Amino acid sequence: MAAITFSREIGSDGDVLALRAAEALGYCLVGKDQIAEILRQYGLVEFDSAHERLPGFWERFNAQREQYRHQIVRMLNQIVPAVARHGRTVIVGRGGFAILQGYADVLHVRVQAPVALRAQRLAALEGLTVPEAEARLLEEDKGRAAFLESYYRVRWTDATLFDLVVNTGKVTTEAAVSWIVEAARRLEAGPPPGPTTADLQVDPILARTVAEVLARPRA
Repeated sequence: MAAITFSREIGSDGDVLALRAAEALGYCLVGKDQIAEILRQYGLVEFDSAHERLPGFWERFNAQREQYRHQIVRMLNQIVPAVARHGRTVIVGRGGFAILQGYADVLHVRVQAPVALRAQRLAALEGLTVPEAEARLLEEDKGRAAFLESYYRVRWTDATLFDLVVNTGKVTTEAAVSWIVEAARRLEAGPPPGPTTADLQVDPILARTVAEVLARPRA
């Protein structure tokens, strides 16, 4: 059973593509809210305090918050494989592409767009000026890149880590979704040689928790 990870730049419309692809495939869309609920139900209640102390998930690092970053990484390293093992899931962000590198039945998608376009989108969405939006998204990019380089030793902009890179400045939503759906269906039919998510060892209680949370209708 295939899983898809989405890594997206802020303002790239990556969340839209992830939702549309999940709907087209009948997959569960798994974002920060679902991951937080799984962790709470599983018993990792410290996630709440760690997460709330961070202004943003990908905030820039400083020594005072080191302990909380380690907590989050440890939790993600448990929950993301469990979600992938469940199958037929679209995992949005949370370093999924780095955590699940090397699994033949996982499709890694990166969504990007030119900075100017991203700034325009963000400004329209949040009522910012374009310069304000551009400054914010560039800061966000730095934070995400620093997180991944620090904890997973990968470069966020390294296209070789992804199976499909989509530039929404040139590719329409409809075209991008069709590519993603086709690729996912090919993996469902038979992934290339290599380890698959079926090989992942997941705590049975965590696996049951994932199944229960993902079975709930989205609000």
